[in-house]
Amino acid sequence: MNILDRYKKPTPKFFRILRNIGLALAASGGAILAAPMAMPVMVVNIAVYATVIGTVASSISQAVVSDKDDTEEPLKKEGHEL
Repeated sequence: MNILDRYKKPTPKFFRILRNIGLALAASGGAILAAPMAMPVMVVNIAVYATVIGTVASSISQAVVSDKDDTEEPLKKEGHEL
């Protein structure tokens, strides 16, 4: 399965929630970094980390797919019960 097929399949509920949290972290971190006023160094560092963590969590969560349909169908075709 290539990456494009993986992104087109449905995502499990837990990872959808994690993806949304990651998007919120990335957006809030980006908003703080784009603010036109001077911020303390600690706030900027936290915003950078939040942006990176949110981006990585969102992209990995989107790539997780549910494989329930893929594992059940071959067994049903062979006549095995689940």
